[in-house]
Amino acid sequence: MAVRQRADARRNYARILAVAEEEVAAHGAAASLEQIARVAGVGSATVRRHFPTRYALLEAVSRKRIEALAERARVLAARDDSRAALLEWLGEVVTYCISVRGLAAVLTDDGGPGPAPENACSTALEEAAGPLLRRAVRDGAVAADVGVGDLIALAVGVVLATEHQPDHAARAHRLFRLAVEGLSPLPRPLPR
Repeated sequence: MAVRQRADARRNYARILAVAEEEVAAHGAAASLEQIARVAGVGSATVRRHFPTRYALLEAVSRKRIEALAERARVLAARDDSRAALLEWLGEVVTYCISVRGLAAVLTDDGGPGPAPENACSTALEEAAGPLLRRAVRDGAVAADVGVGDLIALAVGVVLATEHQPDHAARAHRLFRLAVEGLSPLPRPLPR
């Protein structure tokens, strides 16, 4: 009988997670846990048993996307231009956070009141970006005092600052470019 319950629990978990992915895509980090339970055909207590906090649910929903960003960082680490590779990856973090409602919240949320638990999503991104940043610093393309956490906070902050604006994706990418390129105009080509 215990094996049967574990199989049911696994099915419930998978069903809840699938519904949660759809609900978060539609409603962002504020997706209703009760609605998720209803659509998944389980009780609210079952959802809370698998995901004791909203943060735990958002983290589970974001896991595949975070893994994809980590893999992308590994691919970009082989590029010759270390600064371009780092900025391309950070641009992809911005794009993911824009397109996957709730991901920015997962990357900034500490899980709720009390001592901050480890943020597995942020930790995974920081570990993935570490080699990109270290190489860019070593090449002199990025200041030595810049940390991966700073860069993730910048990318996520831009997304959170623009998420309720019209054409928020274009605005977020523009602000991100301003942040990494600075406010000075590009140097003009020398006359021939």
